[in-house]
Order: sequence, then structure tokens, then C-alpha cells
Amino acid sequence: MNGSQVTIDHVSKRFGDFVALDDINFTIKPGEFFSLLGPSGCGKTTLLRILAGFEFPDDGAVLFDEKNVARLPPNKRHSNTVFQTYALFPHMSVYDNIAFPLKLRKLGKDEIDEKVRHYVHLVQLDQHIDKKPNQLSGGQKQRVAIARALINEPKVLLLDEPLSALDAKLRSSLLIDLDNLHDKIGITFIYVTHDQSEALAVSDRIAVMNAGHVLQVGTPFEIYESPATQFVAQFIGETNLFEATVVDCLPYKTAEGNSEYLETLSVPCLGQQAPLASDTAEETSLDRYMQVTDYEQTKPGQKVAVTIRPEKVRITLTPPETGGRTDINVYSGIVEEPIYSGFQSKFYVKLDSGAVIKVFKQHTDYMDQGPVIRWKDKVYVSWSADDAYVVEDIEK
Repeated sequence: MNGSQVTIDHVSKRFGDFVALDDINFTIKPGEFFSLLGPSGCGKTTLLRILAGFEFPDDGAVLFDEKNVARLPPNKRHSNTVFQTYALFPHMSVYDNIAFPLKLRKLGKDEIDEKVRHYVHLVQLDQHIDKKPNQLSGGQKQRVAIARALINEPKVLLLDEPLSALDAKLRSSLLIDLDNLHDKIGITFIYVTHDQSEALAVSDRIAVMNAGHVLQVGTPFEIYESPATQFVAQFIGETNLFEATVVDCLPYKTAEGNSEYLETLSVPCLGQQAPLASDTAEETSLDRYMQVTDYEQTKPGQKVAVTIRPEKVRITLTPPETGGRTDINVYSGIVEEPIYSGFQSKFYVKLDSGAVIKVFKQHTDYMDQGPVIRWKDKVYVSWSADDAYVVEDIEK
């Protein structure tokens, strides 16, 4: 099967005075695993319902391979939908639930049998083919729903939070199976979720939505490492986010030889950097500022937000060795809360300024007994200019 290219062309939707979608405009590539990600009420399910044909847009067009399907009913589109509630017929077996769309098309018995058994095998339900829905687990029911949606060989599969009713461990397992299934059949998957980890794990690209707007479209790496707005930075994973003012912005060569800009920022809530024995007079004069690299030049006086992911921050009991580098930001503080979670430790460090910064320390050593850094320890937190990211769109 081949997937369709799906173009959402300046789509808007209103319910009375409420604007559910406001000028949504992007394209999903053929065969892509694409996620619509955002909090409840952001408009992602409304957009999916428009793609499915259950709702019509007030403005704009929806194109499947250049054909505008915005006014076509669901059965006239090359798409099928998987719902979070399964929507199975309780009196029918797994076999009959999956066969139902083919029987509506009045296909021959042998052809139906061949297709049903193929898709039952694809979703790994061979041993459950004669069971009724009440004899299946939640994950198995969802597999039946997915097989039924695929058996008509759509070019686009729409998935409306299909794993939300499952427990965390089963959700993780089925997510991997869903990704593998996508790789096998190659059609376009459009996946609605509010769970950032799900979207990051399986998506080729993600559209992050909030309040009826698409804030950013990009790969999981782009969304996580280069968030376009404060909302995206905070919604995707955990981060440290601070408002700042640009003091200076100069051309800069990275260690890899790339041309960027080195920005000097005033970040009042972070206060003064920790003094180091190796500091020169010039470095000491910069201790009231923070440094960060950026791909674009910004003007002095511009208000920005700067984000530092907790796993990019280093935590030590002694002042870190900077190796003579002037682009290392170092602050001191007290551990307010250490949290050991097996594969990593989380530290909430209260800086001398009073601001709290999150630090994640991965446990990579065999038989690691946990953190040597403890509650109320005085520590140093540090990160390079390359490890922080400037978000220029400050949302008040």
C-alpha cells in the first residue's frame, strides 16, 4: 500500500464564537508517521475529524494527493479512523469484526478469508481469531480495531488517541507494535496524542498545537532541541526556562567550525555566576551575564527566553574544570530535592539568587548505587553556551 500526501490548506473551524482551528496550514508527506500533539482542547481532535470527514471546515481545503476532499463524507475518502473507544461489535468475533467492511463491499468468501487472516496475523491475533471482544484485553481490542481500519487498504490511517485507555506498560508495548506496523504497510499515519513521549518516540514529524494554532512543525529532534516558542519548550519534555535581555551578539565559530552567534544575556533571576579560581579579570566582569549560541543574530535590548534542558546541565560538588573556555556558564547553589529514579537522578538546585534549576544525571556506570550528591549539599551547576537555546518568541 502507498500513502497519500495530505495538505491542510488554511483550514479554520468555529463553533459559535469559539475558534477551534485558526488558519491551519501544513503538508504531511506520503507514508509519513505524523503526530498532532497538544493539550486537551487545543484543536487536534477537531482537525482529525475534519481529515476524516466527520466535520467540515468553515474555511480552507483538505487535499489528499491534490484532490480536495473537504466536503466529501468519510466513505468517499481514502482514509479510515481508529478511535480510543475501539468501537467493536460486541456480538461478533475478532474474525467477523475485521471482516465486516469487506462484507459490506460484498467481496467473495475466499477473498474475505484471505484478507482477514492476513491482517489478523499482521496485528498478532492469530490465537484469538474466534474470541468475542469481552474475552480480549484492552490492547487486543485496539489491535482488532486497527486491523479492521486497515483491511479496506486506505491510503491514510487516522488514529485518535488510540492508546489512551491502556495502562502505561501496555501503551508502551503497543506503541512499538504500531510503529512496526507502519513500517510494514507504508501508508500515511496521522496520530493524535497529548502524550509528548509517544509523539517523540514514533513520529517522523510532529505538529505542536495550542489554542487552535499550530506553533511548530518539525522532526522530534527539531521540536525538542529547537523549540519555536516558550509553550513548545515547556510542553515537550522538561526544561529550565528563563526570561532574558540581549546585551551583546557577536559572530562565533563553534568547535565544529560552524558559523553562529554568541549572545551575552542578562538573566536577572539567575543572578551572578559562581567565581572560579581560574577566572581572568575579563571573565569576572562577565559573571553577571550568561552566554548562549544562536543561529540568528539578535539585537541588544531584545527580550528573549532561554531554555536549558535538565540533561544538558552538569552538577558537581566542586567547581568544574572549564579548560580555559570562556563560554561555560557556572552557578552555585544548594540541593533542595534529590530524586533517585533508577536509571537517573533528578536534582532541584536552589541557586544563590533563589531561582531553582532542574538537573538530570544519567546513571551510566555498572552497579551505580545512586547519587553521591545529597540533600542540602552545596553544588555547582554548569552548561556550555551551545547547550542552551534562545526562544525569541516571548509569550506574555
